[in-house]
Formats: sequence, C-alpha cells, structure tokens
Amino acid sequence: MAESERKSLSEVNESVETGGRTSRFRRLLAFLGPAYLISVGYMDPGNWATDIAGGSAFGYKLLWILLMSNLIALLLQSFSARLGIVRRLDLAQASRETYPKTVNGILWFLAEIAIAACDLAEVLGMAIGLKLIFGLPILYGVCLTALDSFLLIFLLNYGVRKMEAFIIGLVAIIGIAFLIQLLIAQPDATQVFTGFIPTELNSQALYLAIGIIGATVMPHNLYLHSSLVQTRRFDRTPLAIAKAIKYNIIDSAIALNAAFFVNAAILILAASTFYYNGLFEIASIEEAHKMLSPLLGSNLAPTLFGIALIAAGQSSTITGTLAG
Repeated sequence: MAESERKSLSEVNESVETGGRTSRFRRLLAFLGPAYLISVGYMDPGNWATDIAGGSAFGYKLLWILLMSNLIALLLQSFSARLGIVRRLDLAQASRETYPKTVNGILWFLAEIAIAACDLAEVLGMAIGLKLIFGLPILYGVCLTALDSFLLIFLLNYGVRKMEAFIIGLVAIIGIAFLIQLLIAQPDATQVFTGFIPTELNSQALYLAIGIIGATVMPHNLYLHSSLVQTRRFDRTPLAIAKAIKYNIIDSAIALNAAFFVNAAILILAASTFYYNGLFEIASIEEAHKMLSPLLGSNLAPTLFGIALIAAGQSSTITGTLAG
C-alpha cells in the first residue's frame, strides 16, 4: 500500500503550512479550524431537542449538566487531537494497529451505527428547518440536505481551509441567531447563573440529563478530530509537536465553548419562554418554533430559530458524512 493511501484524509493531509509565521498569533491562526468542524456535532438538531425539553421542563436547572458535558467533550477531543498530532494516526488507524480483527469489526460496526444515528437527526433537523422557513415537504428537504452534503464535501478539492471557513460561517450564523433571540427573550441573569450550580435531580430530570450528555458526546467526532489535525504541516521536533498540541487545545477550547454557548442559549430560551409561561412539555423543535412568536411577541425570533436550525443541520451533516 502506498504511503499516501495510508494517510488519514490523504487528499488534504499536511496540506496547510503552519511554518514561516512571523508571530505567535499568526501561528495560532494557522492551527485554528479543525475543532470548528468538530463543534457543529455538539450543536446539531439532536442537541436542540434535548435542550428544549430540558429547558421547558426544568427551567435553568440543567445548565450545569450542559457545562459538565462540555468539559467531558473538551477532554475527549483533546485526547483525540493528541493522537493525531503525536502518532500521525486517526482513531480508526490506531485501533487497527492495536486490536485484533474481531474487536476492530465490533468497533467499526458501533462507529457506523453511531454516525448513522447522528446523521439521521442532523438530516431531519435541516429538513424540518426548510419546512418551517420555506414550507418545503420533509422528504424533499431530506433529499436536498443529503445532496448538499455530498456537494459541499467537494470543497475539500479546493483545500480544507475552504471547508473550515464555510463551517465557521455557519457556526457564526447559529451563534448570532441565538444571541438575538436571547436579547428578545430577556432571561433573568441571576436565575440563569443559579442553573450552573449542581442540584439533585429527580428521575425525569436525570433521564433528560442523560439525554443531554448522550447528545453532546459524539463518538464520530473522536475519529474525525484525530484525522483533521493532521491537515497541518509542521516540523516533527519535540518542541514543534508540543506547540501544535497547545494550539489545537486552544482551537478546541474556543470551538467547543462556542458550541456550549449555543446549547446553553437554546436551553435558556426554552426556559425563559416556555417554563416560566407554564408550558412544561414542549419537547419538539416544531412546537418550540410555533410557540416562540406568540410568547415573545416577535416574528423575528421564530425566523431566526429556523435559519439557525438549517445552518446547524447542514454543517453537522457535512462533518458527519466526512467522519463516515
């Protein structure tokens, strides 16, 4: 087997030059990007459903669960990035080298099932967004989402930085949309901060907390992150490797905190809009979209909600396909 065929994402492997930067900031910018492709998996429509259900049923009480799951995700993603940087292997390649065929067969099956399950929520999420904004039937929305995802993968032919820029643009749309919605909803800041204090959970809250953690920690992101960090070219000296690890940890911290902001914003929006208006059983995205306008007295909020849903579904579907 040729060396290029053994490389992870061989078409873009070590395609981004990080040397020759005149300042630390420019070197950092050269490394920023991979974690943003990962972060969209942490704000996909599957997360939206659990965040909406948690906020409408328990107000701000589950915010500390979101924070905890974000810290877990940051830890796991940093381990994944270290594997790709130091060993120059993605998680799938490392598993193939380490485990017998039987174990690898099981790991492959579980990874494919995880990707398919995540992609299902992501594709349906964007299809629902297209229906809410444009009235497009769900089946047409699913077909359009799948087609878009494969077409956008061709962005890799123009370099991984183009793909990263596109995903960062979608993440910015999602963040801005929810920032405006929070400004419209005007949640009580004191009550929001109390939600970050760990509290005892009853059986229903525990069930939703498990759902939030499960929707946050994405197995396919671990495979993908260990591959994407290998798109950066740098000297293989111990000092350069240590710096690459540091820059990628910074990249992960920024990107995953952006994902945390989005998830927290969804839960806070659900709590301030539904929970404090006595609507404790709003669990679906369609219900949430329908109730935003009458409760907030603004037609802008549901429109921004739908636009953010489309952006989240499209971006997370692309990275899910790339991970597969």
